[in-house]
Amino acid sequence: MSLLFPALAHDSDRPALRFGDRSLTYGELASAAGALAARLDGASRAAVWATPTLETAVGVVAALLAGVPAVPLNPKSGGGELAHIVSDSAPDVVLAAPGTELPDALGDLRFVGIDVAASAPAREWPEPGASAPAFVVYTSGTTGPPKGAVLPRRAVTSTLDALQDAWEWTGDDVLVHGLPLFHVHGLILGILGPLRRGGSVRHLGRFSTEGVTRELGSGATMLFGVPTMYHRIAEALPAEPELVKALSGARLLVSGSAALPVHDHERIAAATGRRVIERYGMTETLMNTSVRADGEARAGTVGVPLPGVSVRLVEEDGVTEIPAGDPEAVGEIQVRGPNLFTEYLNRPDATAAAFAEGGWFRTGDMAVRDPDGYVRIVGRKATDLIKSGGYKIGAGEIENALLEHPGVSEAAVTGEPDDDLGERIVAWIVPVDAEQPPAADELVSHVADRLAPHKRPRVVRYLEALPRNDMGKIMKRALPRG
Repeated sequence: MSLLFPALAHDSDRPALRFGDRSLTYGELASAAGALAARLDGASRAAVWATPTLETAVGVVAALLAGVPAVPLNPKSGGGELAHIVSDSAPDVVLAAPGTELPDALGDLRFVGIDVAASAPAREWPEPGASAPAFVVYTSGTTGPPKGAVLPRRAVTSTLDALQDAWEWTGDDVLVHGLPLFHVHGLILGILGPLRRGGSVRHLGRFSTEGVTRELGSGATMLFGVPTMYHRIAEALPAEPELVKALSGARLLVSGSAALPVHDHERIAAATGRRVIERYGMTETLMNTSVRADGEARAGTVGVPLPGVSVRLVEEDGVTEIPAGDPEAVGEIQVRGPNLFTEYLNRPDATAAAFAEGGWFRTGDMAVRDPDGYVRIVGRKATDLIKSGGYKIGAGEIENALLEHPGVSEAAVTGEPDDDLGERIVAWIVPVDAEQPPAADELVSHVADRLAPHKRPRVVRYLEALPRNDMGKIMKRALPRG
């Protein structure tokens, strides 16, 4: 029935999707998605109102069956952003649960309700070519209006099959997560990944440690999360013995979308005996690297390149390659492989600027590489690379050092202009106790004891909370200016 989802070809009672108390078997999913796909005949693109529900999963599978590129929409987006995405991607239809009240920005689109109980006779769907677009996923737009990254079908299949190899992912695995479904992490990895393997996924709707305990304690084998979720898990472990037991029995704990602080790595490992593995990807590339299931879950790293993906670090000129093995040699990550997007929709200028000679995609992420190939990301080129006193310093390792202090709950590190150093290191701290925060000189000494002296903060500022986006990433551009 589908080269993307072979398991849909069988009218099976095997569980496929569960959201709360609502679920679909593979047979029911094939029937509902097939019925909806028939209604998409002739559409050029389909917007999907991407709530964490069965309807979103059925809508996306139906679009893929019909060969219609899906445009996931974040229900929390403002009217201006939605209007931009609709104008830019020009979908013919919007898919959502029946009765959904949609914003005015979507009012001119043909509404197609997603009936998860619909039935349709089995049929063969023509399979589009590997380079045919599967998704148009919009970036966060931190440096301007969001750009639509066009992801071909080969990017989806190659990434999911590479993760099958790296994670030993099989149809017997049951994945649990509570990630949003408008982004590649929760949707492509977290929903389509299990479906491609013939396994199942249990979506929490909303993340909670109670939900993780319940699902991992009742047969789920894998957990996907972002660092904020694992931080909550680490905080809850001392008081929740059932959570400890549930995590201890999991086959794989995976974190992504941002760096997981080493402190949380170690707390989870100490309590459960299970180490969280990290992987590294982007909207434009899907997945690039991962710690392997049969490899060392080395805290602070995102593992090695996935099968089929080439990764290199380059100097500031964007061309000169940096050899692996020097822990102080920071370079920009460039990647090449079948996992890459094909273009930014309607933005040939941005597409051209994103690639170096030879088809290498400029990620904008800075990293070092261990002698055995493990990649350690130190931050974004635009916000996390600090040039101070002649050194190139990654914010990530300083943040990890700060988080090891018992008085620090959250930490972010940035640079700001300095007449003498070029840039000085600024630490933004959310203290555990707002009434008695750790003194600035204590934090500076704490970092200097763990890292080279030139990496110590020169300024410490205190906040009640760090600004974060929907995926839990710290939005450093939103930090107050000094």
